[in-house]
Amino acid sequence: MMNKINKTLLFGLIFLLGLSIKCFSQKNTAYLFCYFKGNGQDGLHLAYSEDAYKWQSLKNDTSFLTPEVAKDKLMRDPCIIKGADGLYHMVWTVSWTDKGIGYASSKDMIHWSKQEFLPVMEYESGTRNTWAPEITYDKAKKEYMIYWASTVEGKFTETQSTEEKGYNHRIYYTITKDFKTYSPTKLLYDPGFNVIDSSIMKDGKGYIMFLKDETKVPVQKNLKVAYSDKLTGPYSKASTPITGNYWAEGPTAIKIDGQWLVYFDKYKDHKYGAVKQTASGWEDVSDKVSFPQGLRHGTVIEIPKSTLLQLMEEK
Repeated sequence: MMNKINKTLLFGLIFLLGLSIKCFSQKNTAYLFCYFKGNGQDGLHLAYSEDAYKWQSLKNDTSFLTPEVAKDKLMRDPCIIKGADGLYHMVWTVSWTDKGIGYASSKDMIHWSKQEFLPVMEYESGTRNTWAPEITYDKAKKEYMIYWASTVEGKFTETQSTEEKGYNHRIYYTITKDFKTYSPTKLLYDPGFNVIDSSIMKDGKGYIMFLKDETKVPVQKNLKVAYSDKLTGPYSKASTPITGNYWAEGPTAIKIDGQWLVYFDKYKDHKYGAVKQTASGWEDVSDKVSFPQGLRHGTVIEIPKSTLLQLMEEK
């Protein structure tokens, strides 16, 4: 009788193990991280992960796309999203001091369209920079919002400082349906402090914005969140910091099992970190993530395994 029970248990365990292996093998997506290295001179770098924690560079950590537009020809802060049209759309920072951003599209992230310079801040003569652009898709309106951080001389004087060359950013945006025509640039977010590196994701019925409080005196240099019912705002007051006692920037997030996992650049420490959303707040999981050496901030997306396999073939 005992042998019969043991055999039954053994067969049950084997069956469950088989189901687990089958489910794992059927997972048809992976995670992709697009980033830059150095000052962004050599262009787009990509890394992948199957668990969102351990990341491996692709193409021996060499560039997938060399920057060609604007005076400085840089490709910093790349942001890629999969559009409703099936294309991958990318924007990036082209220069430290320009009034526009870079744009290109691709079917496979290997062969890219001709790079374009989008002069999104040329209407403001006092614009000093156009940094860290990102794209978020509004499914209901079938349109894309491109947004970035800029300092415009003479604006928001209540938070003007002489620290760090006097930069005093706010978040601006433009809308497009086809990446051919763009709406006039507007102010998206003024949280009452110097803000950069916003990244907006769909969150339930509304949107969540991850952002960096760039204030140096008194020092902040941390990540916060804000919320809105609509993609174009208005967004709520920024939260208390979700990161710890270190300087953090370049947030990018992905939701796994209903919880946000946010990656960021611990740029003074020359390493990458992460925080995970929990029922009791934000847990620092920096000791659980690993990235290619020298990686600078970019964005994370989920892609089909078939696309990853194509990228892995690039040498």
